[in-house]
Amino acid sequence: MTDDPRHDLHCPRTKKNPTTAIGAFIVVVVLLVIGTLLFNAIREKSQFDEQNAPPSGAVSGTARPAAPAVGASQ
Repeated sequence: MTDDPRHDLHCPRTKKNPTTAIGAFIVVVVLLVIGTLLFNAIREKSQFDEQNAPPSGAVSGTARPAAPAVGASQ
């Protein structure tokens, strides 16, 4: 019965291959680094926008220079 190939699957002495665990660990670390970089970039951008915001009384973008009337005589 020791020649049964299923015996190796149930044997607790079988050494596992660490390649999958190391690969998963590397993927998790890379995702954490990317997430941290994105979080810091978004946080710093919002802080920058708060510091450089226009005064609350001034409305930006609504004031336009006067355009000449179309078809006006000279």
